[in-house]
Amino acid sequence: MQILSYNVNGLRAAIKNGLLDWLKDKPFDVLCFQEVKATPDQVDVLAFHFLGYKLVGWFAAEKKGYSGIAIFAKNPADFVETGCGIAQYDREGRVIRADFGDLTIVNAYFPSGTSGDERQGVKMQFLADFEIWIENLRQQRPHLVVVGDYNIAHQEVDIHDPVRNKNTTGFLPQERAWLTRWFEGGFTDAFRYANPNLVEYSWWSYRAGARANNKGWRIDYQSVSVELKDRIVACRQLTDAVHADHCPVWLELK
Repeated sequence: MQILSYNVNGLRAAIKNGLLDWLKDKPFDVLCFQEVKATPDQVDVLAFHFLGYKLVGWFAAEKKGYSGIAIFAKNPADFVETGCGIAQYDREGRVIRADFGDLTIVNAYFPSGTSGDERQGVKMQFLADFEIWIENLRQQRPHLVVVGDYNIAHQEVDIHDPVRNKNTTGFLPQERAWLTRWFEGGFTDAFRYANPNLVEYSWWSYRAGARANNKGWRIDYQSVSVELKDRIVACRQLTDAVHADHCPVWLELK
């Protein structure tokens, strides 16, 4: 199975920027989009059908033009659930679960914390609550992949300037410590497992030519439960895809 995770920063905008043409010759089985910023009726869903993908699940935020996630797949899911049961996050359309046989994919868009202390507090509470929710799910569904925009760069190798950004949201010590616990508590960072020393980023600021100069952050992840670790074939950032300020992350499992 090949899983693509992509923060498209507005699905309609990404389509205008050539997303569908880019997907035409790609072998992905599942597409997980974050920050779709739309409802299904506002997007040409049929265009994905022509590429072989059916809409599995869509979870829009209550606030128009904000957040939201979606999953498309070539094969139907056996079970789909939107939300994590916590209204504060579910109003923002942040989590979808889809089961394919014994494999469960969770598509998640973590809060960013960039707009101030209040949202940083929301982000930290989300991390704590999401970890509990995932652990409960993992007891029932051990073959679990959690993809999405985590809005955290884990290690110094995952950010172009770790010194200047040490007090920046997305690279704060408490956020990085949470991600360390996450990867020590039952999940594997698929990209780092497959590429121990490779430096690749998944997000670049629109400012000061950051992408052209590859001054980026790796904040998008494919977390694979330890039960599936040996099934990781490959995982990379697909930096040739320029439809948004992020690029997609691709995972292949046996």
